[in-house]
Amino acid sequence: MRMPAVRVAISSFFTAEPVKEPLEFLFRLLGWQGDVAFAPFAQVFQTLLDPHGLFARHPDATHIVLARADDIRGSIVSFVDALKASPGDVLLQICAPHSAEIEDAIRAHLASESRVTVLSGNELDRLYPVREPLDPRAQELGAISYTPEYFGAVAAQLARAMHRSACKVIALDCDDTLWRGVCGEDGPQGVTLDPPRRALQQFMQGQRSSGRLLAIASKNNEAEVAETFRQHPEFPLRFQDFAAKQIHWDPKARSLESIAAALNLGLDSIAFVDNDAREVGEVAAALPSVVAIGLPADDSQIPTFLDHVWAFDVPRTLTPEDLARAESYSIEAIRAGEARQARSLEEFLSGLELKVTFTAIEEAQIARVAQLTARTNQMNTTTRRRSADEVRTFLCGGAGLQVKVRDRLGDYGLVGVVFLIERAGELVVESFLLSCRALGRGVEHRMLRRVGEMALERGLASVEVEFESTARNIPAHEFLVSVADGDGPFVFPADELARLEYRPSGGIPKSVAARPPALSPDRAANYQRIAELRLPSDLIAAVNAEKAGRAPARLTYQAPRTDLERRLSALWTELLGVPDIGADDNFFDLGGHSLLAVQLVSRLQKELAIDLPLEAVYTGALTVAELARSIEIFEFGQVDGAGYAALLAEVESLSEEEVEALLELESGSGGGLVKPAIKSPEG
Repeated sequence: MRMPAVRVAISSFFTAEPVKEPLEFLFRLLGWQGDVAFAPFAQVFQTLLDPHGLFARHPDATHIVLARADDIRGSIVSFVDALKASPGDVLLQICAPHSAEIEDAIRAHLASESRVTVLSGNELDRLYPVREPLDPRAQELGAISYTPEYFGAVAAQLARAMHRSACKVIALDCDDTLWRGVCGEDGPQGVTLDPPRRALQQFMQGQRSSGRLLAIASKNNEAEVAETFRQHPEFPLRFQDFAAKQIHWDPKARSLESIAAALNLGLDSIAFVDNDAREVGEVAAALPSVVAIGLPADDSQIPTFLDHVWAFDVPRTLTPEDLARAESYSIEAIRAGEARQARSLEEFLSGLELKVTFTAIEEAQIARVAQLTARTNQMNTTTRRRSADEVRTFLCGGAGLQVKVRDRLGDYGLVGVVFLIERAGELVVESFLLSCRALGRGVEHRMLRRVGEMALERGLASVEVEFESTARNIPAHEFLVSVADGDGPFVFPADELARLEYRPSGGIPKSVAARPPALSPDRAANYQRIAELRLPSDLIAAVNAEKAGRAPARLTYQAPRTDLERRLSALWTELLGVPDIGADDNFFDLGGHSLLAVQLVSRLQKELAIDLPLEAVYTGALTVAELARSIEIFEFGQVDGAGYAALLAEVESLSEEEVEALLELESGSGGGLVKPAIKSPEG
């Protein structure tokens, strides 16, 4: 499977390159192929404003700015103006030491600017705490302000901000997941709601309030599950809060397929949560596009773990349709009941009293329009995705039509969008999309008829509907073929479209009848692993372990021979992620680079109290043995004047036989400088 490419451009007031490895590691867990580029050191204003700078050269990249409070304390207004002038959307990460006052000031100046997202320093500390974020020695040596763990925390915050969850449904197991105990064995009254599972139910209640649907996929008797909810009014969740229920003894993969069919959603829209690792593994193997999440074995970790499952992240902007989604699916269940009782499709649609409203895209609805372009796959002629700002940009040169639908049972909301341009005397439908909630009811026909009417109003004789085939927009293709009475290119006389009518016939529309779930060829992101690496130290350890797996094979291995060499070997293993580093292994051959060399010098000072100059790691071959030798020489050179004079006097007093003996000892010691003991005057 080919991973989608993600390009990132980073500008920072400090050396930011150490963020690259953990960021790319997280991209791989998300299923992305990352390409991370850095602007020149400490040229943030230039990068934001230069028409030939890194950001301008890569307008399709995610633009990231890393800043500390002190970097912008005296220039908040000019900094914000530069952010606003940047060519594209910007993620601004405030790094330690941060200031709530300065963050608030930045947000106040950006109140009307949707292209800049400010990632809070306090939120970074809350989600990804690091005991020692600052590295003064590395800052002094190479303007590397932070420890590797803090760069890992920044990488996690950035990757999480870039990620957009496709999850629409969370399907939950019952026993030992929603509650503690087994209702079939302990009885409905015997199960309990311990603090971790109360937190889980409250978390899922919040997910439902934010627009996600909840479902049950559990091996139980349904009557016992319903009775458990009835006998426990203290549960935050109620039985009726679940939009779909599959409670039986069949495999859970089959239950999830049934849930997808009942809700008319693809399997890649579903996350499944269970405490049983075996059940989670079976679902992941059978349905790789489902997000399968296993709860931690340590129950006390459940609340924190859920907070780090990126699939459950809520969009920053929630539309009215999001907030009403759970209610809309309840209404849809009523529609489905009426559909089953209707004698024909025509009778069912007539009873709905469907009303469709067309208006130009309104500013207040742009967030919802962008959301539809991102989420709609089946009735979508091109599947071109657009952010809110890209929608605004399109409307500067084209036209947009928003489609709202309601019936006697309730309001569907804004469910359809048409993007239009004029080209060569034709009205061109650049994109045509309709939410699956409104499919099969003639709404798509009314939309195309309205396009025909608009063409005639503009004096245009024909309409072209652009179509780009994907694995999932087969319904859009079938619709266009049915209207054109043949395959593309789809060019229609405007007057014929303006007379288009929907003539319902046959059975109940797919949107209200059970059907096989849409399959996705893609494997879900590894959200489980990401949540397990929620501690920055664990993330950095995982990055190093992956690097160790790619380390070149060594022809020979010479074990460290002195205590100092052994301590240096252990330190290199942490930095390079390479186990069993020998005395003659070269730092740079094992994957080291200049930034790691700076961190090496900083760690030597912090952990071994060795204040080595940076030049020492760039002189000669940087092996463990050579570094140990350099340290010993450096320490020898740090002896004070009186001590040096005493040593010199002692050396001068040695006989030729004693000098030869010391040289023989030195040559046989494998590398450490031998310091002769200072004799007493009597000696």
